[in-house]
Amino acid sequence: MNTYMAKGETVERNWYVVDATDMVLGRLSSQVAAILRGKHKPIYTPHVDTGDHVIIVNAAKVRLTGKKLDDKKYIHHTGYPGGIREVSYRTLLKTKPEFAVYESIRRMMPKGPLGAQMLKKLRVYAGAEHEHAAQKPEALSLK
Repeated sequence: MNTYMAKGETVERNWYVVDATDMVLGRLSSQVAAILRGKHKPIYTPHVDTGDHVIIVNAAKVRLTGKKLDDKKYIHHTGYPGGIREVSYRTLLKTKPEFAVYESIRRMMPKGPLGAQMLKKLRVYAGAEHEHAAQKPEALSLK
């Protein structure tokens, strides 16, 4: 018996559209991260990018549970002394909803060059319109 190892150049990649309307941010992010990695395929190989392309629409309509809108903070550092910045997720979802969803998924991906390559297959849009109709994406309903 031999163990199957997928090769990156032979992997068939599908395109999926996910409607994020009224979906919880964390659940959406973890499921999309698994699709980007290819964990839903029987040919999944940890050191090869076997994932599919994912388009997320209506990112502005994503929701957070509990008091996370005000209590949860997005924190980053500018690189200068005293340059730590924090923004509540209520403000972040109003101003940059695509970034909030993208960043949530990015932090669930593997760190390093392979994770960066997998993340290039993600597209996030605040509204219902996207520009990838030529790829004929399938609608994907997540739980």
